[in-house]
Amino acid sequence: MTDTAVTNESEVQPVFQIQRVYLKEASLEQPNSPAILIEQQQPSVDIQLGVEATPAADGVFEVCVTATVHTKIGDKTVFLVECKQGGIFEIRNLPEDQMGPIMGIACPQIVYPYLRASVADLITRAGFPPVHLAEINFQAMYEQQQAQAAATQQ
Repeated sequence: MTDTAVTNESEVQPVFQIQRVYLKEASLEQPNSPAILIEQQQPSVDIQLGVEATPAADGVFEVCVTATVHTKIGDKTVFLVECKQGGIFEIRNLPEDQMGPIMGIACPQIVYPYLRASVADLITRAGFPPVHLAEINFQAMYEQQQAQAAATQQ
């Protein structure tokens, strides 16, 4: 085999590599402290998750998973945590129809455990029992988003 044949063959090989996982944003608010900390009621917890993917360079993508954890007693906020965990992925030579599932399922599955740890750590450092985010089926989440997008286009 010539060098040219080896080069051409390696150019078409699919590439999927994690370059870096990092905490992109984190915020914690306790607007009603310390008075709310004396309350004996069990707070309600609302958790919202989001996924976004953007190109960062040629063949390099940033995929972020965001969690918002809002706890309240009645109408008063106990704490509000927002975390965005990012990952940089090199993705090359994949068929276009596989890019959506890679960005919407595979990459978030890699980033999410780091997000879970960041959220639990931030809440613990704020003096509260940790909130452990549940495991997420990113495939089901992605398929639901695709179904919603298809329904709105009709």
